[in-house]
Amino acid sequence: MAPSDEDIAFRSNIPAPVDIMVAVVYSIFGVCSVLGNSTLLYVSYKKKHLLKPAEYFIVNLAVSDLGLTVSLYPMAIASSFYHRWLYGKTMCYLYAFCGMLFGICSLTTLTLLSTVCFVKVCYPFYGNRFNSVHGCLLIACAWVYALLFAGSPLADWGKYGPEPYGTACCIDWRLSNQHSTARSYTVALFIFCYILPCCIIVASYSNILMRVHSSRKHMERHSSRQAHMTSIQTIIVKLSVAICIGFLAAWSPYAVVSMWAAFGPVDSIPPLAFAMPAMFAKSSTIYNPIIYLTLRPNIRRVMCRDLGTVYRACVKCCCCCSEGPVRVRLGTVHRHTSGFPVPPPGQPPIVTLKAPSCDEDAKIPQMCSVSVPTSRRELSKGPDGSPEPKTLWGKAQRGSRKKSLLATVWAKRTSEIDNLHINLEMVPGTAKVAWP
Repeated sequence: MAPSDEDIAFRSNIPAPVDIMVAVVYSIFGVCSVLGNSTLLYVSYKKKHLLKPAEYFIVNLAVSDLGLTVSLYPMAIASSFYHRWLYGKTMCYLYAFCGMLFGICSLTTLTLLSTVCFVKVCYPFYGNRFNSVHGCLLIACAWVYALLFAGSPLADWGKYGPEPYGTACCIDWRLSNQHSTARSYTVALFIFCYILPCCIIVASYSNILMRVHSSRKHMERHSSRQAHMTSIQTIIVKLSVAICIGFLAAWSPYAVVSMWAAFGPVDSIPPLAFAMPAMFAKSSTIYNPIIYLTLRPNIRRVMCRDLGTVYRACVKCCCCCSEGPVRVRLGTVHRHTSGFPVPPPGQPPIVTLKAPSCDEDAKIPQMCSVSVPTSRRELSKGPDGSPEPKTLWGKAQRGSRKKSLLATVWAKRTSEIDNLHINLEMVPGTAKVAWP
């Protein structure tokens, strides 16, 4: 039985080792993108009351990049490992639609961000009037703009289909090479989703750098303020250069190949020439988090503080979990240190344990329970001949913020008792004593 046209279109046209390499690279990109964009969203949430209207675009950029990662990477990785597209025609259209929607939204968000920064720096009289309402409206316009171009192939202006290399889906490049309607969509996509955003981004950041350079000359006479302006200029220069390089590196190869496929002989283009630009385009999801997390001081400061808090919480949790059964080994004591109390003659030695509280804000007292193995349960006699209790309860120190447990264990000094099992537990504040 001959394979159908769909089976042929969804079969990989690049060597299997290259497919595996692509899957590995996509896996690395996916992990980095999820971690980076999630961290960026978490930091933005933590400082949501301090967010400036221009920083709304950074949040929207993280949302669109995260959406692109979640919707595209799993299917692309699995298909590359299996050396063919696994999910059928309908999922192919959905894959291509999500790629266009989130990709164009990210491009539009970067363009709007550069424009807003240009207005705020070069025309502060108008830029200072930019508020959160304007930011939300522009973000909504970015999504509408992306939806317009992503939905056009579903309305028969252009068409979605498998990529020439077979393991992913995007614009049907063969159709755009053969039909004028599909070619017009590709040309419109090239102009309005690459050339126009590229020109706006480069022009905006170029004007910002020129304005910063001119303001630096005016501030050269004030040495005290010169250092402050220099640090601001350094941040602006780094952000501007990084954003422009990331934009061009991610989308330029794909734009060139799309024009080659629309106006040149598509059969002469090797499938690998489509696979590599698609990989560069998907890498855009990791550029933006790296740029903003590493180059913006306020975001980096919040991230470092919260990561330190998470690290301390993990260490604290590990310490609390390791405080289950505590085993104390008693050895023969030949001399007493001055820092520890010496028991009177005829009484067993005293072992004092202090354990940190698992929750510094706990308002209930903490109790200590001591249990000795059954085979060695031998208690000392009190002055009146009655046996000493097997468990004692300690007090939580109230004078300091950090509470601790004080456990006092009485035992006979004998070679038979060499192990004690001490179990720490929390009891309600109404409990007075905890006897076995």
